[in-house]
Amino acid sequence: MLVFIIIFWICLFLIIHSYIIFPLILSVLSRNKKINEINFNNKSDDLPTISILLAVYNEANVIEEKIHSTFKTNYPLNKIEFLIGSDASTDATNKLIENLRLRFPSIKLSLFAGRTGKSGIINQLADIANGEILLLTDANVFFNEETIFQLVKHFKNQKIGQVGANIINTIHKKEGISFQEKSYLKRENLIKFQEGLIWGCMIGAFGGCYAIRKKLFVKVPPNFLMDDFFISMNVLAEKFNAINELNAECFEDVSNKIKEEFRRKVRISAGNFQNLNYYQHLLFKPFSGIAFCFFSHKVIRWITPFLLIILLFSTVYLSFYSNFYQITLLFFLISIFIPLMDSLLKTIHIHIRIIRFISHFYLMNLALMIGFFQYKKGVNTNVWKPTQRNQ
Repeated sequence: MLVFIIIFWICLFLIIHSYIIFPLILSVLSRNKKINEINFNNKSDDLPTISILLAVYNEANVIEEKIHSTFKTNYPLNKIEFLIGSDASTDATNKLIENLRLRFPSIKLSLFAGRTGKSGIINQLADIANGEILLLTDANVFFNEETIFQLVKHFKNQKIGQVGANIINTIHKKEGISFQEKSYLKRENLIKFQEGLIWGCMIGAFGGCYAIRKKLFVKVPPNFLMDDFFISMNVLAEKFNAINELNAECFEDVSNKIKEEFRRKVRISAGNFQNLNYYQHLLFKPFSGIAFCFFSHKVIRWITPFLLIILLFSTVYLSFYSNFYQITLLFFLISIFIPLMDSLLKTIHIHIRIIRFISHFYLMNLALMIGFFQYKKGVNTNVWKPTQRNQ
């Protein structure tokens, strides 16, 4: 019985640590702490040249707005080149880009005849990039005039290897999960900012927008799904700092469809385990911010589906010996059925946020578990299908 008690409390502690204790630790340690602005570039300085890298596939709905938002910037236009790789797009994407090249001649379009995958395109675009700094972004992430400068200003500090943007989700609806996704991503932005502020080790920039020194860019291996995380972790492995800049705001429409977000989370999960296998050595750096943040922020969350299963079985066993565990099991079983309850309530147009949050938690953990088994089965391609947005 003692063994099951120990297992129960270890599993419960790990989940609580990742979702509650770790963010509280970051909040306390980052209080009154600021980045030294002496290490910032000013707009009057001779700013570094940048190459913006963008892989697109059938992005006709957003590509014009993306390009216009990019060049509506206070960063010197003569210091920007915009490299776009079209992954065998079959809609009007290529034509729209060609038309905009007449207005923005720093755009260079590369056409790929067969589906290559985002990381394959980014690898090839990085080879021909001339900028000192690479800015990687997605077609549905839109900039304001400050975004580029706020990212690049940090590279005056030679210790900085990567700077992530503050991606803000603009639209949410009560009918789906966009509010829950928006809340989750807002919290993630803050956690990444605090990790960078305290230890200089933001664990994985959001792939929608981040900047990196070209010398630190590493080609993503074939069939790796999470190219942004792979590139980010290499910066830390090379002993450079990675930070998140909250003033580098850009805007993205978050998905509202559970099915779409579930599919995306499964893909992300498989990629997470690829990266865990590749960068597991970073966990074995005792007393380092990298190991602590990597384990607390990412690894525990990735294994939470399995912690929940172990927790359930240990609670079932212990419920035969203790009223406390009987009550715990009752609440556990009720919570597991909340996604079904949420689904039934939606059919009669009742949307309760707390229930939706619990439902979202379980569904995303189910996606993590499915992604793990996809990873174990083997990932044969990194070709992607854009998530449906603007819903």
